[in-house]
Amino acid sequence: MDRSGEVHQRRLVGIDIGGTKCSVSMGCRSGEEMQILDRIGFSTLSGQPHAVIGQILDAVDLLLSRQQMERADIAGVGVSCGGPLDSKKGLILSPPNLPGWDAIPIVGILEERLGVRTFLQNDANACAFAEWKFGAGRGYNHLVFITFGTGFGAGLVLSGRLYRGANDMAGEIGHVRLTEDGPVGYGKAGSVEGYCSGGGIRQIALRLLENPTPAVRASALYRLAATPDQVTAKSIAELAETGDEVCLGIYRSSGAMLGRGLSILIDILNPEIIVIGSIFTRSHDLLWDSTKEAIEREALPWSRDACQVVCSELGERVGDIAALSVALGEC
Repeated sequence: MDRSGEVHQRRLVGIDIGGTKCSVSMGCRSGEEMQILDRIGFSTLSGQPHAVIGQILDAVDLLLSRQQMERADIAGVGVSCGGPLDSKKGLILSPPNLPGWDAIPIVGILEERLGVRTFLQNDANACAFAEWKFGAGRGYNHLVFITFGTGFGAGLVLSGRLYRGANDMAGEIGHVRLTEDGPVGYGKAGSVEGYCSGGGIRQIALRLLENPTPAVRASALYRLAATPDQVTAKSIAELAETGDEVCLGIYRSSGAMLGRGLSILIDILNPEIIVIGSIFTRSHDLLWDSTKEAIEREALPWSRDACQVVCSELGERVGDIAALSVALGEC
């Protein structure tokens, strides 16, 4: 049996390293589906890369034990992580949402410890590949996947191929500045990520609370701010869903900036479909009207009309399926 056949028949391990949490999953490919058989999640907030890697290795062994398998039964390991990184050398290179992860040779470490071929890919690229093969992007040749969580970035499938750029940095739309001043994301004030990320939505709220208007003082957000740590994208969304006008306005502001960022991608790349995960999928109804309005105002009509914007079909599973997809060694 050839190598690709082995990968499809045996078990895959996927490692999704995010700015706040990490998951280790075990799965297998079955036709046009990637099945998750088991998973373990834990926090990455310690910021210590080697401690997190130790937890990853422990999780792999625990998954193997639960599945009554050995390391020799693993066909491939995939690591999905925010950039910058070097997929060819297997290095994680100081992602803004993973402080302390400086030139970490993640592939070499895992291959040495596990004895299994390991692959590394930018998380947005991995998610784009996963949605293209197993989710909302099946059948399309020109796709953009957007991460909208701790960070904001784009994975690109152009002319039926994953596009990584010269050094794995293609698609970093989150770094584009939309306003001279504004919430900070990707180390830049007023960036797309500053407005369109979990931390960015929180910053929009905190800015309103710095000099609260009577409307803000009357909002449930003002009462929530008595404990600042409770002001999160999730808690703001929960208040918005009750009809709180200030919180609805925060999501409208984020949605409008999302629309401006997507318009840049639509005009430059002319995709058929843009798939957006995480916060957009969970809070679509809070974001979409202002996002759509901005796209209609900003994007070229010919390009806009050729492109649809949809939620991730893989939903909350997208990070795990993306990491498992990287383990195939095809992206």
